[in-house]
Amino acid sequence: MPQRTDVFDLARLGLTSGEGRRLDLHVHVEPFTFGGQAYAATPDVVPVRLDVSRTTGSGWALRLRFAVSVSGPCVRCLEPAEPLFEVDAREVEQPGAGDDELSSPYVDDEGELDLAAWARDALALTLPAQITCHEDCAGLCAQCGANLNDDPGHAHQAAPDPRWAKLSEIRFE
Repeated sequence: MPQRTDVFDLARLGLTSGEGRRLDLHVHVEPFTFGGQAYAATPDVVPVRLDVSRTTGSGWALRLRFAVSVSGPCVRCLEPAEPLFEVDAREVEQPGAGDDELSSPYVDDEGELDLAAWARDALALTLPAQITCHEDCAGLCAQCGANLNDDPGHAHQAAPDPRWAKLSEIRFE
């Protein structure tokens, strides 16, 4: 199993203003609840690419990229789903800028980057509104609950109009 790097010390790189470094690391992505359902990254330790650049004024420009599958139930048919997502996130940490936009919640005052929290949040922001088993999932029949992906021609006989129900009681003998 690869070495996990959930927290990374940026100062350890020893970069000066204008320098950058590309790092290939592995980070644990915590399972999460999305739309009331539990989902987990597959695998839970994901290889990530971290680009770190030192900005002027002791700041950092960060870019995180990775691909991960998310496993959990399809919201339409409830079958297991495992779609693949490409994550590309950026953060800027510029101390003393006085602007909240230039302060990353993932970099603390000592220059440590919470890589695990950033990867989890970046994945959550990448997810679509509905996680499905495949793009054109047909879902379940509203009447009987049958999986419409298994039987595309599935249909039910239309219910009779209740206004005509009394006519069905007439017996011709």
